[in-house]
Amino acid sequence: MNKTAKNRIRLPLPQKIFNVFNILFLLMIVVITLYPFWHALMVSISSPSRYMKHNGAMLTPLDIDFASYSAVFTNPNMGYGFFNSFVNVAVGVIVGLLLTIMAAYALTRKNFYFKRPLMFLMVLTMFISGGLIPMYLTVDSLNLINTRWSVILPMLINTYNVVVTRVFFSSIPDSLEESARLDGANDLVILFKIFVPISMPIIAVVTLFIAVDRWNAWFYPMIFLNKRSLFPVSLILREILIANDTSAMTANVSVGDKEPIAETIKYATMIVSILPVVAIYPFLQKYFIQGMMLGAVKE
Repeated sequence: MNKTAKNRIRLPLPQKIFNVFNILFLLMIVVITLYPFWHALMVSISSPSRYMKHNGAMLTPLDIDFASYSAVFTNPNMGYGFFNSFVNVAVGVIVGLLLTIMAAYALTRKNFYFKRPLMFLMVLTMFISGGLIPMYLTVDSLNLINTRWSVILPMLINTYNVVVTRVFFSSIPDSLEESARLDGANDLVILFKIFVPISMPIIAVVTLFIAVDRWNAWFYPMIFLNKRSLFPVSLILREILIANDTSAMTANVSVGDKEPIAETIKYATMIVSILPVVAIYPFLQKYFIQGMMLGAVKE
């Protein structure tokens, strides 16, 4: 290694000090971010009676006990909840992604004369909303209350996802479309044979956005649904945490043990409800940063 290379590698003392403090700061952020999840996991696999007597941080489980998870998985409401959430996510991702891609493609076409006013109206909905009452009346007038469609249709397309996808599509060279049109391809062929295959980063990002949003959605289900058989897992989790209702999971537990195990059941339910999102994220992570950067900085 020559002298120039050595000088290039050697960092000045202020830069080294900054790097050390930067690493320590980021490690602190990581600990602050991950500890609540670790705490919930440790409590969920701890003995309920030991946990009720414990004060302070939870770094290790207290007498490993999976009774809380057994109560969660034997609760019939959780089975319905997971099924409903998976249906909402599947329909939301498939239909919502298809509509998002088609809308973004249309808004990038040069011969689409109404794209500017239409884009303005779409973006306007991000800042001005009609409100909950008009939405409820609309859903009610369509006879969708207490149906699965009441929590699917109102959130079927998201303006932000359309904007990000549109910006990504705008970065694709026009020469690809022109070559395809010379070969006789129509818009559907160009969209699904050319645009979609080279847009996997942004499609993966939008898929993750839609899936997480649908999985965590609880407000609209709370407003539009009264049938417990249609409750998603997020609404059941809210019922357990906010309403403090664990009666369905502690029906076969003795009176003296109900309060301790009710506390650990809350944490076990939280862990179980976030597992699908945690499981899917690693498969989309390689596209996430690339898609967000390309969709955000190019216009």
